[in-house]
Amino acid sequence: MLRIDVFSEDRNTLGEGPLWDVAEQRLYWIDSYGPAVFSCDARGGDRKSWRLPEPVGSIALREKGGAIVSLRSGFHALDFKTGEVTLIAETQPGQVTARMNDGKVDRQGRFVAGSMDFEETNPVGKLFRLDPDLSVHELDHGIICSNGPCWSLDGRTLYFADTGRKVIYAYDYDTASGVVRSRRVFTSFENQRGLPDGATVDEEGYVWNCEVYSGRLIRFDPNGVVDRIVGLPVSSTTSLIFGGPNLDIAYVTSMARPYRNAYHKEAEAGAVFAIHGLGVRGVPELRFKG
Repeated sequence: MLRIDVFSEDRNTLGEGPLWDVAEQRLYWIDSYGPAVFSCDARGGDRKSWRLPEPVGSIALREKGGAIVSLRSGFHALDFKTGEVTLIAETQPGQVTARMNDGKVDRQGRFVAGSMDFEETNPVGKLFRLDPDLSVHELDHGIICSNGPCWSLDGRTLYFADTGRKVIYAYDYDTASGVVRSRRVFTSFENQRGLPDGATVDEEGYVWNCEVYSGRLIRFDPNGVVDRIVGLPVSSTTSLIFGGPNLDIAYVTSMARPYRNAYHKEAEAGAVFAIHGLGVRGVPELRFKG
């Protein structure tokens, strides 16, 4: 039976980037404009947080400990023990309207994250890959708002949303080199109620996208056809990940910040939700190898 619980009651200004770590059995997520990283165990206990010096778009845990965070200016290292944040590389120096946004680790342990326009109107965003040797490589450009990178089960297809263009793309992804080719439209949101945002792939190879400004999860089959829609308690939902001991709980982030001068009316806007009973499982997220 489907059940939706409030997992974290905090009203994140812009909750994003939920990440379930199988090794620790912990959930991580961010408040982009907190800006901060949060973490807790599967029951919501043992809460930890780390404040950051710039707006944050995404997080990747490292095999050697700590994390990589995509902050406004680029990729940074976060030391969980000291809270120290160290710059790895600026991604778009001199481009004042761009900031880093959503990202995930690929099947080979590289971190892929994109940038966006602060006003979400101009195509100044780019898609980057951070390799284990901490070198940065540009994969694509001309993006309004980067969101939802995730991979097919074999790692050979990269799904990636440009929220500003109302579309999810699919790329051929070279698993050896991390190079992308043959971008095409996976699915369009022109006829949906909201816009594509954070995403993940389940163990059956279906793509789940968190439709922002409509409060729905949409499951797409590998051909981009809508398979299932799940309504959520608030319209401001932003991203999701499958977690819990059996990887069968969908953790969904949301935001409390106003959207185009309209305030969210729901009291739970900005909370993290746990959705039980979806009948599907996710796949483990990997750690960054660098």
